[in-house]
Amino acid sequence: MAKKIALIGTRGVPARYGGFETCAEELSVRLSENGYDVTVYCRNDNWEKDRKEYKKVHLVLLPYFHSKALQTFSHTALSTLHALFRHYDAIIVFNVANSIFAAKLLLFGNRVVINVDGLEWKRKKWGFLGRSYFKFSEYIASKIGAKIISDSRGIQNYYLEKFKKESHFIAYGANIGKSINPDIISEYNLVKNEYFLVVSRLEPENNADLIISAFEKIDSNNKLVIVGGTNYKSIFAERLRRTKDPRIIFLGPVYKDGHLRELYCNCYAYIHGNEVGGTNPALLQAMGYGNCVLGLDVIYNREVIEDNGLLYSKNASDLKAKLDYTLENPEKVKEFGELAAKRIKSEYTWDKITREYEALLAEIIKK
Repeated sequence: MAKKIALIGTRGVPARYGGFETCAEELSVRLSENGYDVTVYCRNDNWEKDRKEYKKVHLVLLPYFHSKALQTFSHTALSTLHALFRHYDAIIVFNVANSIFAAKLLLFGNRVVINVDGLEWKRKKWGFLGRSYFKFSEYIASKIGAKIISDSRGIQNYYLEKFKKESHFIAYGANIGKSINPDIISEYNLVKNEYFLVVSRLEPENNADLIISAFEKIDSNNKLVIVGGTNYKSIFAERLRRTKDPRIIFLGPVYKDGHLRELYCNCYAYIHGNEVGGTNPALLQAMGYGNCVLGLDVIYNREVIEDNGLLYSKNASDLKAKLDYTLENPEKVKEFGELAAKRIKSEYTWDKITREYEALLAEIIKK
């Protein structure tokens, strides 16, 4: 009989938002293909309300409170209540904020794995109560006896040093690919190799303001295309959009099938400014599509990029210098793109990541 696996704590599949959702989709579909009976708990506005299955993965659509502070908490609370009566062989809980629900699942005899993600309490969008809750959730995750997954070595070391808690390093993955429909970018008035790309939520810790400031200073006809937004009202995002530079284009979230792939595959280079979230799926995907990457020099980005791209310090002048370097050395841009794709193929494919999840699931199910 197929082992029953549930994924709880994301917005659901198909992926329409961020890293957790991308991981949930890629992982759940592959586990299903490998013979597992997989269920993903989804927010009820993520998919058609009567849809019960996605690529042979079972969907459970549940409501939630539509507020920044309560949406994750409320949806996971309902998902946990539902899961208690489903007799899953193992449950993967995403987001350290949901560790209190992982504790409840464990209390009722479930086998639980928690993917803790990055250090969410460092994000400036959270007030004192929000930051305190995330810190408390880290403590709970380290004490309840569940297996912890860290998506980067930096996060793994953080839990070991702060809580003396061993965790399993399993990164996110990415697809390897090339452009298959380049005409798509013309819908955005873009030309191949004539724009830099950023794919990121518009939050302060992702440093779009620094990227814009650096780009405004370069002498080039290339554009800067920023894909992403926020799911709440953001003064920071509104301020970014006030730039007077006509070369800077805000596309907002891009969900049309195949469009994001073409935006990645046809850009001149990819700029990554995230600094607190662990291994970032957008960075991995940019590398998987053969982009030359300019990454902010923090531990999470260094361990992914290594010497297969360019790192810049957290100041606009250094990023400007790196942007100028790419414009002056197109042969290096091509070389870094090829190296980046090889790096993903070697260490970060979704097939490899799925095998690592399967090994951990087999271990806890056996116990």
